[in-house]
Amino acid sequence: MGIVNKRNAIVGWIALKVGKRVVKKKAQDVVPDKRAGGAAATALAAIGGVLFFWRRKRSAPGGA
Repeated sequence: MGIVNKRNAIVGWIALKVGKRVVKKKAQDVVPDKRAGGAAATALAAIGGVLFFWRRKRSAPGGA
């Protein structure tokens, strides 16, 4: 009996299908939706990024 056979192929296919479903569900649970403060988190991250690059540009030696 070889390692590649119909039974192992079906078991592997089912494992991939179930695994993809589980990973998608976990990813959806991690990402905040708009009602849970997603817009506020995005705005805060954008402001933080602007301040980080603005401060870095001001303190660069040689006016670069």
